[in-house]
Amino acid sequence: MIEALNDDAIVNRAGGRFRLTTLIQKRWLELMQGARPLVNPAGRTHLQIVVEEIVQGKIGIDLEASGLAAALRK
Repeated sequence: MIEALNDDAIVNRAGGRFRLTTLIQKRWLELMQGARPLVNPAGRTHLQIVVEEIVQGKIGIDLEASGLAAALRK
């Protein structure tokens, strides 16, 4: 599962390595605080769940809602 992080497809899906890292950190924190997984957790760690959610396209970064879009335009 973590091997998916070595694939450029997941990096491109997130919009780059830094955005991917941000997405993983934010979702990991949500799961640790009790958010429901969007994939079957079946014995997986939080990191494995987050990576699978990204691979399946169930989560992403909404730049407009996060306020990052304006910062990126500068």
